[in-house]
Amino acid sequence: MTKKILSHQDGCIATVVLNNPKKLNAIDLEMWTSLGETMADLSKNTELRCVVLRGAGGKAFAAGADISRFAEERSSPAQAAEYHRVIDIAMDAIYECLHPTVALIEGVCVGGGLEVAACCDMRICGKSSRFGVPIKKLGITMHYGELARVMQVIGPAAARELLLEGQVFGAERAKEIGFVNRVVDDPAVSAEAYAAARRVADGAPIAQRLNKKFISRLCDPESIKPAEHEETYQTMATDDFREGINAFLSKRRPVFKGR
Repeated sequence: MTKKILSHQDGCIATVVLNNPKKLNAIDLEMWTSLGETMADLSKNTELRCVVLRGAGGKAFAAGADISRFAEERSSPAQAAEYHRVIDIAMDAIYECLHPTVALIEGVCVGGGLEVAACCDMRICGKSSRFGVPIKKLGITMHYGELARVMQVIGPAAARELLLEGQVFGAERAKEIGFVNRVVDDPAVSAEAYAAARRVADGAPIAQRLNKKFISRLCDPESIKPAEHEETYQTMATDDFREGINAFLSKRRPVFKGR
């Protein structure tokens, strides 16, 4: 595994780091590959309850794709198809992660970095953070898989603004269009993101995972199969459900075991 993607676990919360700070965490093909593998591995770890994604160095979540690598990685339609296949795997691994995910955004979050953040369940940024997808200057389009994730967060009207104007904008505008959930003072971003992760982790993990799954499904309600409705009753048979009810009646904090 490349050292440009790092991960570590602290209790039931894991952190994944885009670790290319000399290039503001610009993402190359090797990083996309490792990011997908890392997220897939974390999905198998049922001890986890939340995953935080962040960039190294404090100046950027990720400044998009590593353009200096385009000549060797995506200079033809055939190369682009393979490149985006790898991106789709990585983005699907984030979006479909078993555990809820939080994007901790410090500084620049543009292009591919914005796409990665869009795959997370929540996004928390600092007041000086900057966002955008200025690919009109490169003469390329956003691939369907990437655009679908972004549109799911901000909708088609804001997606048109994002791509057609190609502006880089601030945190307040990102909040206005619904891309970020919360904007805090720059020094408080890490603390707030991990506080959010702990609040997520405090919930019953089986229910939290199902809540995440149901929200994703309901973004395309016509695709939901009748049998999938039965999953909404699964939590009633869990020990965590019984613990939650008993804790409520006893006026104490529940202790969930994930079973």
